[in-house]
Amino acid sequence: MKKVITYGTFDLLHWGHVRLLERARGFGDHLTVALSTDDFNKLKRKKAYHSYEHRKYLLESLKYVDKVIPECNWEQKIADVIREEISMFVMGDDWKGEFDFLNPYCKVIYLPRTKEISSSKIKKDLSIR
Repeated sequence: MKKVITYGTFDLLHWGHVRLLERARGFGDHLTVALSTDDFNKLKRKKAYHSYEHRKYLLESLKYVDKVIPECNWEQKIADVIREEISMFVMGDDWKGEFDFLNPYCKVIYLPRTKEISSSKIKKDLSIR
């Protein structure tokens, strides 16, 4: 079985997120999503509207997602890849080059972001109204 993993906060879930998950799942037979915990988001100074449990629930309801695991720190990626027997790591190309250190453990692919949508854009658009 070819397993794929991606990481993220996935707050304010939108069609760009779903498209990323669909494309990531298309590379393999199984998609694991490492979802940033509330504590890790605080450490990153990233504010999420939805709690970890609610974001996890939403992700688990999507047909492209087979498993959701907690992302608790920046350093866990190698251990996750080994433990979960991952063949491919997929991230948006806004992170291009940042995860190349995983190449000895799995293939690393950066996908183009979906244009015209992002959580930041949604937050900005909502603050205008």
